[in-house]
Amino acid sequence: MSKKLHIVSLGCTKNLVDTEVMMGRLQNYELTQDQSDADVIIVNTCGFIDAAKEESINTILNLHDARKEDSLLVMAGCLSERYQAELVQDMPEVDLFTGVGDYERIDELLASKKSQFSEEVYLIDGAERVVTGSTYHAYIKLSEGCNQTCSFCAIPSFKGKLNSRSLDSVAREVEGLVKKGYYDFSFVSQDSSSYLRDKKTIDGLSLLISRIELIEGVKSARILYLYPSTTSLKLIQNIGKSKIFQNYFDMPIQHINDEMLRMMKRGFGKEKTIELLDAMKALPNSFLRTSFIVGHPNETQEMFDEMCDFAASFGFDRINVFSYSDEETTPAYEMSDKIDKKTIEKRAKILGKIASACELKSLEKEIGKTVSIVIDGESEESEYILSAKELAWAPEIDGELYVTDREFDEDLEFGKIYQATITSLAGTKLLCTVNNA
Repeated sequence: MSKKLHIVSLGCTKNLVDTEVMMGRLQNYELTQDQSDADVIIVNTCGFIDAAKEESINTILNLHDARKEDSLLVMAGCLSERYQAELVQDMPEVDLFTGVGDYERIDELLASKKSQFSEEVYLIDGAERVVTGSTYHAYIKLSEGCNQTCSFCAIPSFKGKLNSRSLDSVAREVEGLVKKGYYDFSFVSQDSSSYLRDKKTIDGLSLLISRIELIEGVKSARILYLYPSTTSLKLIQNIGKSKIFQNYFDMPIQHINDEMLRMMKRGFGKEKTIELLDAMKALPNSFLRTSFIVGHPNETQEMFDEMCDFAASFGFDRINVFSYSDEETTPAYEMSDKIDKKTIEKRAKILGKIASACELKSLEKEIGKTVSIVIDGESEESEYILSAKELAWAPEIDGELYVTDREFDEDLEFGKIYQATITSLAGTKLLCTVNNA
């Protein structure tokens, strides 16, 4: 009888890729959703901000409380890497610790039942993954680490400097996934627009676009997490020219006030940032997602108001709002003029309402359009209503559409691309009629 594995991936999509690598190494285990029945429980943790750290710790403790007596509880990933000495000392509930360097050796660690923290950060290259959550979409990690010095971010302190995969490595992974039926890809890293800069190549993403376009079977792609100072107008133009890459731009700008951008060490000021955003917005059928941080040390009410005015007026399709998290090892941690928690929460709530209004306005603009959609499955609303996403959108984060009608008799296939007309909006769900395959 095969042993059973319960695995949890927390945090970002880059973590998800690493989790899928571990699953690829543990295919001799039977996956189970019931932690109380698992022989091995693995949590791939996130250690980015306080909320993520708390979620990781609580997940570990809850799984420990529910697990069977002879099971093995493993803590892996960013939180484990960042606080390895403290966690090994303070969390006796965990049987085995590992960080961000040994995902492809997880089977060996389980066999030895010994904790291990390799000095290097794991960079996927040829590993077999078990892609989760979709039959047609996969995330592709471009690099690890980051060369930026953002005042609020601790990631370089435990992930190190930028380390890019080769174009050949990325292309081989995409080719392998295409053979398995995947045709839609999201390329991710901490700073995707710096891809290959550590290899002395300035415009690596443009080379990536050209390379991926040569792979037969890739129907759609998008790039996530662009950084303002490493995103060029040429790159934006090349995305616009591509027949495969969507005009999808996910660029977390974090703020718009010049002085705050300087304190955040973002590299670009307001004028240059808006120049890039304008170029993105000018492309046909463009989709703009960004993130803002509220409550960074020294953020005045006037700075916050300027950010709110810009967020409300620019025309973003989606906005993420993050409350500042005071992280040791970061420059902002040493700043003296901290914003109190109550003010941060108030500002986050205000900007959150603006983000919701922007999303609603973006959704309303879709009504009447004919777009490419992919059927994901039955909706939570009803078995008679199907859930889908616009092909251009990133999975999960950009929302879903409800298919309420079709203009032909054949059954709709999950994972297949259709043309559909957006007919109306119900709350935050677009309703559509499928026209043809």
